[in-house]
Amino acid sequence: MADIYLALIHAPVYNKNMDIVATSITNLDLHDIARCSTTYGIKRYYVVHPAEAQRKLAGRIMGFWQDGYGAEYNPDRQEAFARVKIAENLAEVYAEIEAEQGVAPIKVATDARKYANTVTYAQLREDIETKEAPILLLFGTGWGLLKEDVENMDRILEPIYGPTDYNHLSVRSAVAIILDRLRGH
Repeated sequence: MADIYLALIHAPVYNKNMDIVATSITNLDLHDIARCSTTYGIKRYYVVHPAEAQRKLAGRIMGFWQDGYGAEYNPDRQEAFARVKIAENLAEVYAEIEAEQGVAPIKVATDARKYANTVTYAQLREDIETKEAPILLLFGTGWGLLKEDVENMDRILEPIYGPTDYNHLSVRSAVAIILDRLRGH
């Protein structure tokens, strides 16, 4: 079975006007995605941001729950944050996974839009269960990953659809739904 990694990308991403921006790291994304990653057996959850101040903020938030009072008060949070790593860029993430695994990860973009090389949840779940190469799921904040970045991935996971035309989930909700579809029982 393939190891699964997850990366939350804060830059470059789109804003609602489709301008290329950097978004802020949020406390909720750190906590909720770390807990979800731990629940579904994700090997490592990377929070990717180019700004040093944002990476330091994330480190301070996580540090509270990993050391001292926060760790004593809620050991479950400490366990969830143990698999989180802050990275400056995706090249750092790719290099670390390849160094750890001995092979480059299969890069899978997530997006609310459908692309030509979109795969279904069943197809990706089969890859997870049968392939040896690690799989890296990439999630964009804001209004998503850049189109050219998505198109350069090895695979693109199909969007999450509900019964309405509205399709703008929080990234925390999208991560939870996707991980349940890929790893849930």
